[in-house]
Amino acid sequence: MAANRSSWMNEDLDALRELARAFMNKELVPNIDKYREQHHVDRDLWNKAGEVGLLCLSIPEEYGGGGGTFAHEAVLMEEQARAVDTSWGVSLHNGIVAHYLLAYGTEEQKQQWLPRMASGEVVGAIAMTEPGTGSDLQSVKAKAIRDGDDYVINGSKTFITNGAQADLIILVAKTDPTQGAAGVSLILVEADRAGFRRGRVLDKIGQKGQDTSELFFEDVRVPVSNLLGTKEGQGFVQLMQQLPQERLIVAMGAVAGMEVALEHTLRYTKEREAFGRPVFGFQNTKFKLAEVATEARIARVFIDDCVEKHIRGELDIPTVAMAKWWTTDRAMQVADTCLQLFGGYGYMNEYPIARMWVDNRVQLIYAGTNEIMKEIIARSL
Repeated sequence: MAANRSSWMNEDLDALRELARAFMNKELVPNIDKYREQHHVDRDLWNKAGEVGLLCLSIPEEYGGGGGTFAHEAVLMEEQARAVDTSWGVSLHNGIVAHYLLAYGTEEQKQQWLPRMASGEVVGAIAMTEPGTGSDLQSVKAKAIRDGDDYVINGSKTFITNGAQADLIILVAKTDPTQGAAGVSLILVEADRAGFRRGRVLDKIGQKGQDTSELFFEDVRVPVSNLLGTKEGQGFVQLMQQLPQERLIVAMGAVAGMEVALEHTLRYTKEREAFGRPVFGFQNTKFKLAEVATEARIARVFIDDCVEKHIRGELDIPTVAMAKWWTTDRAMQVADTCLQLFGGYGYMNEYPIARMWVDNRVQLIYAGTNEIMKEIIARSL
């Protein structure tokens, strides 16, 4: 089945796709089982990616980045999905952490951090979620209280992608605990600060190669110049402005995952025989895969439209909420349908479809649960 070329693709992006695919096949695919076992990628994967130019693709060249657009990040995400890998937290590093710095950082902060993120010298993370606070970011309990020329930080975070390897953490904290959303600020915390420590890499049912961690802050002192933005209390607005791109990244991964699941299942059902003929020869198999192919095509058309709008700066919050909930919901159903067509082998970890099925589940939860997405959409109606 011929893949449809996305409307936003061009020759520059074709070349990037070749580079990204070669990198994934050489550096990622042979190590996926190892990464799942050790619960993190090798640290030098980041340096290797920096060397070939796959980090900070959509950050301006003046800060060491690739000078591209969101389309460049999308190509990298698609190729990671093709590799059936969720271990490497590159989409968060590239498409989320770097963009908070680019959008709100001082010139000094951008010069200090972005070139080192682009080289792989520094790995980025963002610490939003707390043990008692999920999607309700205005209720975070972590505090960053000013003391002279420093902030003193106390609190804990959980479910932090890249948490075990991050060198720089963007922390969501209350600079004014008496306020709700108006008291939230974003603070840059270097991982070598006294009082900062990492908890365990969390034991998840899926995405086992990803170093999702707990983080603890006990009287961590950082200079006031580590505030992200021009003044305190801007954090909630900054989060709301950047979350649409995070949600588009999740939706992008979901759509690419649907296409990859279909590809694997078509190949398997045409090669595997049952009752003297290929599994694809049964009407149920053909009809199920016809449904999957249709849903993947609809999802692709929707996400391509979202990518085009986002590049033009026209993607609105309700639309990206629609994209996030619908594509992740469909991707989970597609993975389930495809796994069923593998029979007993679909339940074996050695088959990529098994990993896809269990890794996909969290997409309905992170970047704001799908229930929250529906709330956002409903408010716009």
